Amino acid sequence: MAKTEKKSGGKQKEPEGRLVSENRKARHRFEILDTLECGIQLTGSEVKSLRDGKLSLDEAYARVKENEVWLVGADIAEYPQATLWNHPPKRPRKLLMRGEERRKFAGQAHEKGLTLVPLKVYFNARGLAKVLLGLCRGKKLHDKRETMRKADSQREIQRAMRQKR
Repeated sequence: MAKTEKKSGGKQKEPEGRLVSENRKARHRFEILDTLECGIQLTGSEVKSLRDGKLSLDEAYARVKENEVWLVGADIAEYPQATLWNHPPKRPRKLLMRGEERRKFAGQAHEKGLTLVPLKVYFNARGLAKVLLGLCRGKKLHDKRETMRKADSQREIQRAMRQKR
């Protein structure tokens, strides 16, 4: 009997804490090569809005500008009770990471033509907002079809195994 080995590209360890938003389309549109957890610089009304779950990562991406990484296109809805001190919903937000991580991650994105995509935003166990950033390569249409075909066949195999028991 041969042992079945789990691929390293399988499910990642779930971050501890409370999930705010997940970019589900990223798993379909991109091949995720590497991930990195980083902090995000927010204002008070943005944090309160995140705690309410008012975040959209659909069109968001990260951009390197002047040796800093910025989250662009993430839509954090205005917090209704903030009134005068509210934030612009789609403003660029600075991502916080160490210098060596920034050089490695952003360097790979620039050299190899890869994209930095936010996969998840969540609050960790200490209550700090974190972003799971993925280093991704865009999938072609035939790659997407192949992925869907593999998922369907795996689902059929699992279904058959359950019925045998």
